Amino acid sequence: MAKLTKKQKEAVAKLELNKVYSLTEAVSKVKDLASENFDASVDIAMRLGVDPRKANQMVRGVVTLPHGTGKDVKVLALVTPDKEEAAKEAGADYVGLDEYLAKIKGGWTDVDVIITMPSVMGKLGPLGRVLGPRGLMPNPKTGTVTMDVAKAVKDVKAGKIDFKVDKTGIIHAAIGKTSFDAKKLEENAQELITTINKLKPTAAKGTYIKSTYLSSTMSPSVEIDSKSI
Repeated sequence: MAKLTKKQKEAVAKLELNKVYSLTEAVSKVKDLASENFDASVDIAMRLGVDPRKANQMVRGVVTLPHGTGKDVKVLALVTPDKEEAAKEAGADYVGLDEYLAKIKGGWTDVDVIITMPSVMGKLGPLGRVLGPRGLMPNPKTGTVTMDVAKAVKDVKAGKIDFKVDKTGIIHAAIGKTSFDAKKLEENAQELITTINKLKPTAAKGTYIKSTYLSSTMSPSVEIDSKSI
């Protein structure tokens, strides 16, 4: 087991053993614990009472965080020539089609989100082995396959994120930066939690949200009291 650094030991010492916090308290505690020398990401992890192996218990969705993620999201718009100007004006970092398909085929994936049109999806199919493992394959369910490319680009730039329960039943998502004030982080977290609550599968039995933790990039995690959310 790796030894804790001095900063990590100091952070752990600030936590009360086995204590769970309200969402408001957890946000303040994570900001207090953050010791990174950079503007760290604040992340939430929610363990759900679902079996992701069953299609009727898969939890996946999108949410627009009211205060964004604080991250400069790089967007690639794979569109036909008639949509290029609109995508550029909306803020897409890269716009085009065949030249970017060729780059991706060669292994280039230096983007965070890819947005495209239904008519282009056929060309992306062969690139699934490159895009799939990196979570970059566009999907109509997350709004990244659409005819309104400009709106999709603006939404992503404004803080729209997609989330999906992993094979262990956990949803991980970034909800902001440690530089955000506590109220903004709390509101972002609450928006995500509310959205996930609404997506509870009817096939899921028992407790839906089993546990929720908040942390910054390198800080200890803080458990949130389920009753407070």
